[in-house]
Amino acid sequence: MAYWFNVDTHQVESDDDKSQGAQLMGPYDSQEAAASALESAKKNTEDWDAEDRAWNEGTADS
Repeated sequence: MAYWFNVDTHQVESDDDKSQGAQLMGPYDSQEAAASALESAKKNTEDWDAEDRAWNEGTADS
């Protein structure tokens, strides 16, 4: 079963009770992963921003 994080309500939803037309992040494999969706998204964005800075500065790994 897939799980989703609703950014409007900050609740985890499953495929069985998923909101229609809501702002959802996912799917995730577990309730725990869905519950940490915002933290994961923030970390990924920070990592990608750091990679972009390194690329732009010419210090990225090949």
